[in-house]
Amino acid sequence: MLDPKYFRTEINLACEKLKKRGFELDVKTINELEAKRKTLQVETQELQNKRNARSKDIGIAKVSGKDITALVADMQSLIVQLEFKQVELDTVLNGLKKIYESVPNLPHASVPSGIGEENNLEIRRWGEIRKFSFSPKDHVELGEKLGLMDFVRAAKISGARFVVMYGILSKLQRALTRFMLDVHTKEHGYLEVYVPNLVNSASMFGTGQFPKFYEDSFHVTGENELHLIPTAEVPVTNLARDEIITAEKLPVKYVAHTPCYRSEAGSYGKDMRGMIRQHQFEKVELVRLEHASNSYAALEELTHHAELILQKLELPYRVVALCGGDLGFSSAKTYDLEVWLPGQNRYREISSCSNFEDFQARRLQTRTRNPQTNKTEYLHTLNGSGLAVGRTLIAIMENYQDENGWIHIPQILQPYVDGVTVIKID
Repeated sequence: MLDPKYFRTEINLACEKLKKRGFELDVKTINELEAKRKTLQVETQELQNKRNARSKDIGIAKVSGKDITALVADMQSLIVQLEFKQVELDTVLNGLKKIYESVPNLPHASVPSGIGEENNLEIRRWGEIRKFSFSPKDHVELGEKLGLMDFVRAAKISGARFVVMYGILSKLQRALTRFMLDVHTKEHGYLEVYVPNLVNSASMFGTGQFPKFYEDSFHVTGENELHLIPTAEVPVTNLARDEIITAEKLPVKYVAHTPCYRSEAGSYGKDMRGMIRQHQFEKVELVRLEHASNSYAALEELTHHAELILQKLELPYRVVALCGGDLGFSSAKTYDLEVWLPGQNRYREISSCSNFEDFQARRLQTRTRNPQTNKTEYLHTLNGSGLAVGRTLIAIMENYQDENGWIHIPQILQPYVDGVTVIKID
């Protein structure tokens, strides 16, 4: 959430910056509500002062033995007026709060202009795209031919956008998770955390999923309503909710592996084939809490950490900077890593690495204390997939296939699968 003071002092500048995202700020309504707020706050303060003065007068009159009937009547009248005025003020404040909570983050100055993915800016590429001597198959055809990937039974159990995997393919997914966690903890200095997969509404609000993306979430009803996490970003970032983290403990660097659940409410008919867009999938997530002065250097480092997983697996990819219109709701700047999928003959997103600046921290009340001023300051939060496990599995299947439809396992992963080098039909 943006600082409400920003709307009061720089609303026209905010409006211009948000246009880069294709978001139209309702300046007229905000200005009208802010004018009412100012008037009502002055009137409320005046009534509070009168009530306090009248209360003092009653006390003095009592001590003096004077009749306080008129003073008490006046006091009660002031209390009633104050209650009505407070209701009016609360209504205006709630109206402003609702608007401010619906406003996305301001894009960083370096974010490219544009309204959709076609306007995203390619930053760099890594790796050589393999030239096949045969027509490469996609992961669905490969997995089903090997008898290791089953969408039919998954649909029987749960419905569309689910998968069942068997044997060595299931083991390879588990190996990828272990491999990613090992790299990020041993080489990149992240602390592994295990977190709940069910969170409360405050947690979803804190990272910007609610209220905007309520319909995209799965909900569990019971004694309390809880929500299945769309990403480990939610519980991991919320570890610091309502906390002040001392400067010497910064940066905070977490990594977590979790299943993720998304209803994909806005993607009807899109990516229905295979594992590209599922209701349940696995991710290894990187989360960082940084001082504001270091957050953009941290974004570059976090992105590099995600890239190194792809490089170690020798999977060709590219890095793109998302344009304003393609940014996520809470993000100030995002890099997408897109891995090459021969079965689709195109690059597909495998990680998004974002700097949210203080947007999430303001909702979460995640702060640090400035050692020089002793005042609290909002931290900057960042996260990125390091990586999406299912899509990494897809990329290995498609990039490491041979003409027989067998899948060769990257050398770096072979110790994680007991030395198996190739997945084939025996």
